[in-house]
Amino acid sequence: MSALSGSPAERTDVLVVGAGIAGLTAALEAARTRSVVLVTKTSLGDGSTHYAQGGIAVASGRDDVAAHVADTLAAGAGLAVPAAVQALCAAGPEAVRVLAERGVAFDRGDDGHWSLGLEAAHSRPRILHVDGDRTGAAISAALSAAVRRSDVDVREQAFLADLVVEDGRVVGADVLLPGPDGRDVRRRFLASAVVLATGGAGQLFSRTTNPAVATADGLAAAWRAGADVSDLEMYQFHPTAAALPRPFLVSEAVRGEGAVLLDATGHRFMPDVDPRAELAPRDVVARAIAAAMGRTGGRPVLLDATGVSARLGTPFAQRFPGISALCREQGLDPETDPVPVTPAAHYWMGGVRTDAAGRTSLPGLWAAGEVACTGVHGANRLASNSLLEALVTGGRVVADLDADGPPAQPGPDEDVRTVAGPAATVAAHLPRRDLQAALWEHTGLVREAAGLAVATKLLTPEEEPVTLDAAAEVHRGTREDANLLLAGQLLVTAATAREDSLGAHHRSDHPAPPRAARRLTLRRTPC
Repeated sequence: MSALSGSPAERTDVLVVGAGIAGLTAALEAARTRSVVLVTKTSLGDGSTHYAQGGIAVASGRDDVAAHVADTLAAGAGLAVPAAVQALCAAGPEAVRVLAERGVAFDRGDDGHWSLGLEAAHSRPRILHVDGDRTGAAISAALSAAVRRSDVDVREQAFLADLVVEDGRVVGADVLLPGPDGRDVRRRFLASAVVLATGGAGQLFSRTTNPAVATADGLAAAWRAGADVSDLEMYQFHPTAAALPRPFLVSEAVRGEGAVLLDATGHRFMPDVDPRAELAPRDVVARAIAAAMGRTGGRPVLLDATGVSARLGTPFAQRFPGISALCREQGLDPETDPVPVTPAAHYWMGGVRTDAAGRTSLPGLWAAGEVACTGVHGANRLASNSLLEALVTGGRVVADLDADGPPAQPGPDEDVRTVAGPAATVAAHLPRRDLQAALWEHTGLVREAAGLAVATKLLTPEEEPVTLDAAAEVHRGTREDANLLLAGQLLVTAATAREDSLGAHHRSDHPAPPRAARRLTLRRTPC
């Protein structure tokens, strides 16, 4: 098998695709005993991990592991896999200890111990943070520095085109790399194991907290290769994205420190919705905000953090320096001014279906982080569990590489649907902006059959789709649009198939939850 660029394929033991917390951790662990190539779409650390504000959830002691498990299962609304949740929460403390050894300096209190924050749906404080609200940036910087000091062969500005499958096994990937003349060169990397850690797909929606790189590239490539995907209807919308000319995420931790939500008339509405008020699970808060906006002509609600400083005994800007700076840049002072906020697409609980070790349905392919669906998050991710899962699974996939286990398969209680889908990259017939608007309107916080049917029609080409050829000259943006279209089609398919309401998936035409929650797995029709 030769590289498509005309030069020999490069070979390595492990190919890691993606450079967030999951990919960086996997690369570091694999490099202890193997040769590793890490390819990343932009530069090291330039992904969703960098933007994480709140922190990383971890049990605060042995007595807290069971409570962390219970909180995660409760947020997951009956869809989370108990064994996977137990394994994650139990592994958390050691994984975080290793993270600290790699240079992440978590904030400490006056007693010298790590400072713990409280976030929604957690029964007690267990959120570690760095520099108040710059946790993701600190983790990304520390792990990127560790990778650069290691033997990992890093290739930046490298775009995943497709996975390479031979005799039913993933044996590598085709990647676009910048050539000497500035044009892309298609390069093939062959590996004994491929680890997908490409993050999420927030660019599916017109409102998102995700960076521009979140375009479903890994999920789309895995689907084209034949991998199962699960729970794609479960998309989490963060309740509080700043409704300002330059929007940004306002961390859940702000509400954890006492901030409250007011509608446009000044009424605090969350106590009327849930006894946990602002600390209810994210799906509950996000839908309550959307309802409050609907009652006031669509005006954003207000996050009132003016009492936080008095509660903490320290200035807001000291606890949340990043959020404070972003507000001040746009003329607001959170010490005195409520911040207008709206929900925005934030995290895909669904993804490439894996077991707890990150093993997919395809031999040779593992996945970790947001691109994967281990079943840990169920129908609604518990705040700050995403960094923990990416950290733990990023290491766990490497431990599993030598295991002679079978590919991950759906359990007997899962709903498996076979879906026709392309095995090659198909050009999008819908401009990205139109795709994002359609998905926001019809697969956002509230869904119903008529809207999903509209979305299905919009996302289905009327003519024979155009397959992008193997040439490297196809613009990267065109490939991203193709990946987003495919991911959007799968999301709409899953949302249509689940005719009940569960966690983040709310059907106004079927508001009742199911008698028993079943995971929904989509499988591509064999070519």
